[in-house]
Amino acid sequence: MRLDETVKRAYAGMAARGLSTVRPEVPTISVGLGTCGIGNGADVLFDALRDASDGRVAIKKAGCFGFCAEEPLVMLYRPGQPVLLFSDMKASKAGKLVAAALDDAACAKLAKSARAKISSWDFRTSAVEFGRGFDALPEWNELPFFQGQEKLVLRDCGLIDPESLAEYAAVGGYSALIKAIEGEPEAVIDEVTKAKLRGRGGAGFPTGLKWKLMRQNAAPVKYVICNADEGDPGAYMNRNEIESDPHMLLEGMAIGAYAMGAAEGLVYVRAEYPLAVERLKKAIADATAAGFIGERVMGGDFSFTVRIVTGAGAFVCGEETALIASVEGKAGRPSPRPPFPAQKGYRGMPTNINNVETWCNVPVVVARGAEYFTGIGTEKSPGTKVFSLVGKVKNTGLVELPLGTPLRDIVYGMGEGAGARKRIKAVQTGGPSGGCIPAELFDVKVDYESLAELGAIMGSGGMVVMDQDNCMVDVARYFVGFTSAESCGKCAPCREGLSQMLRILTAITRGEGRLEDLTELERLARVVKDASLCGLGQTAANPVLTTLKYFRQEYESHIVERRCESGTCEALFAALCENSCPLHMNIPGYLALLGDGRIEDAFELTLRDNPLPGSMGRICHFHCQMRCRRDTLDEPVAQGEIHRYLADTMYKMGREKDVWAKLVKERKPATGRSLAILGAGPAGLAASFYLSRLGHEVTVFEAKPKAGGILRYGIPAYRLPKDVLDKELELWKRLGVKFVYNTVVGRDVGFDSLRSQYDALIVATGAQADKRLGIPGEGLEGVHAGYEWLEAFSMGKAPKPGRRALVIGGGNVAIDAARTLFRLDCDVTVAYRRAKQSMPANAIELSGAEEEGIRFEYMLQPLEVVGDGGRVKAVRFRVMKPGGIDSSGRPRPVETDRTVDIPCDDVYVAVGEGVDSSFAGSDGVPTARDGRIAANRLTGKASGSVWAIGDAVTGPATAAEAMGLGKRVAKSIDAELMGRDAFGELFRDFGHSMTVPPEPVKTSMCRSRLVPPEERRGNFQEISQGYSGEQALLECSRCLRCDIRADARSPWR
Repeated sequence: MRLDETVKRAYAGMAARGLSTVRPEVPTISVGLGTCGIGNGADVLFDALRDASDGRVAIKKAGCFGFCAEEPLVMLYRPGQPVLLFSDMKASKAGKLVAAALDDAACAKLAKSARAKISSWDFRTSAVEFGRGFDALPEWNELPFFQGQEKLVLRDCGLIDPESLAEYAAVGGYSALIKAIEGEPEAVIDEVTKAKLRGRGGAGFPTGLKWKLMRQNAAPVKYVICNADEGDPGAYMNRNEIESDPHMLLEGMAIGAYAMGAAEGLVYVRAEYPLAVERLKKAIADATAAGFIGERVMGGDFSFTVRIVTGAGAFVCGEETALIASVEGKAGRPSPRPPFPAQKGYRGMPTNINNVETWCNVPVVVARGAEYFTGIGTEKSPGTKVFSLVGKVKNTGLVELPLGTPLRDIVYGMGEGAGARKRIKAVQTGGPSGGCIPAELFDVKVDYESLAELGAIMGSGGMVVMDQDNCMVDVARYFVGFTSAESCGKCAPCREGLSQMLRILTAITRGEGRLEDLTELERLARVVKDASLCGLGQTAANPVLTTLKYFRQEYESHIVERRCESGTCEALFAALCENSCPLHMNIPGYLALLGDGRIEDAFELTLRDNPLPGSMGRICHFHCQMRCRRDTLDEPVAQGEIHRYLADTMYKMGREKDVWAKLVKERKPATGRSLAILGAGPAGLAASFYLSRLGHEVTVFEAKPKAGGILRYGIPAYRLPKDVLDKELELWKRLGVKFVYNTVVGRDVGFDSLRSQYDALIVATGAQADKRLGIPGEGLEGVHAGYEWLEAFSMGKAPKPGRRALVIGGGNVAIDAARTLFRLDCDVTVAYRRAKQSMPANAIELSGAEEEGIRFEYMLQPLEVVGDGGRVKAVRFRVMKPGGIDSSGRPRPVETDRTVDIPCDDVYVAVGEGVDSSFAGSDGVPTARDGRIAANRLTGKASGSVWAIGDAVTGPATAAEAMGLGKRVAKSIDAELMGRDAFGELFRDFGHSMTVPPEPVKTSMCRSRLVPPEERRGNFQEISQGYSGEQALLECSRCLRCDIRADARSPWR
């Protein structure tokens, strides 16, 4: 059917009028007024701009550009120049924006704060050139959030006024409808079929086939329905698509209706989307008035009307038969199929249902052709998919990407990760019925088939990123709770199965689970998946099945250890600080006791949880502070400083021996079991302390002359005076622990020989094998391995360093080496291959090094150690620049073409440590490729009578983590050897005060007095002088006492 030329001229005139505001001839400022933007104050900003402009500048509405994390977004356009994109704008900046729109100098000044520019834009159905200039600014698609995005569905969003039909026409809107109705309906279906467009609602059914089946079913009336019932938590793609470009949806529906022979369309949208409904109503009215929909579309024979039906928000109405029932005024419950809706749907007539995004793809397919569409994405999954990227990432918002994009590129590229201090754990795709994908599988390509292979689904496009603070058991419980509540109850597998799954998951999160529950949970999940009537029930088990598959250890930890590592399931711990402490010290307890004036009891409680309170109070990584709730008010409580104060004070008063005597007296009767521990570092010391108290005969074999491991040989005396460590090690002698020094397993004694002599052999050899750079010249004289040099220095065996010392690395070993060399009167430089903020070293130690005047050179990658006469004279580095975010959450170093030499007399390589388990590898003990012992993460058991703990299992970790693993495995070993659960008897209740503190007032953390930097060179006096009694009591009073609640519990007590 050929349209009348008069109709086409009217369309062209409308488009021309619209272009005058899309690319206006006057200065214009547009504000993104989607729901997200309005929620962040965009409406207030819009009003402020209108007031400030006073008619001198055009102020217009726009849809959402997708970058929700930086709302409100503003675009400033001056004729002939690129559009300037500003983020996080406030109403207070309205005057500056208006001034910039009117004045060249003001614009040049404000442009420096712009996030990006838009020189041109491909609307897919047309293209617009805005202008050139502002060379210093990146283009919009050079921002990490937009890199890799391909805007097909979101082609107009943020660039046009969603309430302007003329602007939609200006960018090619409704041109695809004109093209379609000037051809045959079958030709439209053929094009959609060749494009391989798949339903974007989750199932991925071929749209062309669906349309073909609908067209083949003859009936007096046919219907097309848009499913805009977007019910997934965290998903808002469809809402934004309707709010920002409603005519795109109407055009897609009109094309589909023409192709399938339908005359009436319905948009089923949830009532919770008021702005979307409002704009869609206006779009329907405007499109009807202009003849794009309604009776005799554009003067032709095709008629198509659209009306809106608002739903009540029932999740099950996303299923098409339940949706039809709801539209008909019935309860939204699914029906068995066949008959399919295409055969018998709304009012018993053939009905086609597609979701918002599917309809929105149709105009592009028709306008540009199938070949264009299939050139994007994968062979089986062409085109793009819009996802709402939310959760624990820096950049949240709507991302539209070609199908087949690796998940890693989305999370770490567009999302830019969670930061260097957080570890991303998983992504949940597909809404509450989706699956959880672990970080190690982020190389998966995001398409229908690849996600299904992992047990996940595409769904409508929700993508929730989770980090170390998310409990995967609780995640499964949350989603099952959601689907259980939303189940229509029609079929028993879904109704009863989900209810029982929720009961089991709730019990596990409360510490009431059993290991056999996991078998029952998985069996239930598979029954629900296989036997449910509709898609809701069939996919509702996905969160459970995927978390059981990929995160089973978290379930086991909840059940066996009564532990929630993320600190989410509060019924499993006393307070967040106690839960995050690897030793699970009763922190609120000793704070309360000290506050009550019971210093000896406070020390005893501390000692029972941590046998090295003075040492660890000085060098601990303070995991507890990282999760202290006080930090949300001002600063965390300095828990470590308190248990250092307790130890130091008791030692000064000589009262520690009374407490030690209690522990010796409480020692369990001899069990007759003899145990050997390889290594007297933190892990070995912790295990020997508890195993000895449990009545076992413990012998510790140590390669060095004294016990302590890294505490003695790796941590310098200015951080941990060795007399403190020696004082605390006296307790082991009183407990009867035997130490055999200067004994290397594999050299002085055989591993298999020890295994045959003892009832249990515990490997606690740590991770002390320095990693090499692998560059030329590393074997030159004067090149030292960092940790090996610290050990040699602590034993008085290190060669005297030259004046110019160069340390390569950015971790704690590198900083300890640098600060030690500073005290030896060296001129010290530290070279690191990333930026300062990416350094893994303890922030306090890094700050101390800077105070001492140690130089830091960043973004340098070592290339070669340059020598002269067989000795080092310099190191050549490649200068790096920051790139995109990698899986560590930090910017990836990218090479430049520049190099630089740093002259030096000695080089200290501290780029990490590994595990040397060669002594055990040939004796049936399983090891990983990197040398770590492959031990059960809950029990520590490696094989037979061999257990492994500490860094030998985990790789380099903190001393507290090593001690925590030693403590936990001691409990496991005693239980297996003796068939008992006596570990809890090593602790006791001190009956401290349980009074809720008064309303807290903001106060800073107390700071210990430090030796001034100018007094530190040439000596190893301890820098931190510790708390005074007054400071300790004041710091105790800052505790919010999170442990005062009915369900608080501890894994030990």
